[in-house]
Amino acid sequence: MNRQVMGNWMLVLALAVALGLVMQAPALAAAKQELVSAKVKQAPAGLDDAVWKDAKALEVPFEGKEKFAGMKAAVTVRSVYSGDNIYFLFHWKDANKSVTKGAWKYDGQQWAQQKGNEDRISLLFEIDRINNFASKGCTVTCHGAADAPKKEWKFATASAAEKGDLWHWKAARSDPYHYAEDGWLTVAGEKTGRKVDEGKGGDAKNMTDDKSKPKFMRDPAKTASAPGFLLAEEAVEITDYAVFKAGDVITYQMPKKPSGSQADIQAMSRYADGAWTLMLTRKLNTGNADDVAFNAQKKYSFAMALFDDSGDENSYDSEAMTLAFGR
Repeated sequence: MNRQVMGNWMLVLALAVALGLVMQAPALAAAKQELVSAKVKQAPAGLDDAVWKDAKALEVPFEGKEKFAGMKAAVTVRSVYSGDNIYFLFHWKDANKSVTKGAWKYDGQQWAQQKGNEDRISLLFEIDRINNFASKGCTVTCHGAADAPKKEWKFATASAAEKGDLWHWKAARSDPYHYAEDGWLTVAGEKTGRKVDEGKGGDAKNMTDDKSKPKFMRDPAKTASAPGFLLAEEAVEITDYAVFKAGDVITYQMPKKPSGSQADIQAMSRYADGAWTLMLTRKLNTGNADDVAFNAQKKYSFAMALFDDSGDENSYDSEAMTLAFGR
């Protein structure tokens, strides 16, 4: 075989190898997990509704970071859509129900804040494309100097052209009102790029001006709508601390009733047998610029984070995933 023929064969072989790699690229990209939201005629009425059996369960692995480094977790997710709404069902193991987040406790002589935090789960969807989010997930939304502690890093997009929709269920601060906090992500300001949607909501700190004890208690004239929690609209200022006895506990974070775009995501939860089960419901298209508008003809990149009685820097994170819609 002369050199020219040999060269031609080598070129053909090289092209074949290159073509093979190109042909494999979509398959490799498609290897990431895809959650398919099943189209159903009847919307789920609750956590145990039979309609959930129509949706394929996806078990999503999570990797721990900071104090959870080297640890793993998993969340089973299902989704359906019906009419104008989309529904998500989450289930994950959690050895302890954490719903205190710094609650006040009285020992008979003085008040002290407890160390407990809360359980949470969050989802971040793209509204306007976030560069590399589809492949790297929430990693691309953490910004800070390499030598700075992670708690000083900023949660934000890299530019104002990028925008995310942040769903954040909080066992102590949003669940008492049966919703998940609705926020959005943009480029960082002085502190963070995380914003809350238009409307009212969130929570208020329950403490006196000298920060030594709680300032508010539940209005005794009202029946508690969320036993074990102190809702801001059911709180009254404490005028006589003598009514408390040793062992009494009062909420430190007082949830506020959501309204407007902050109230877009409804929640229903249950903690039983060492696990949380949670359903989130939202309109496919809320009509709000601070929300992702779901179109059943398209796919959406998203990622999740799980918090176990922990602050923002200590979490379990998922890889980037895709949300698709069944027909």
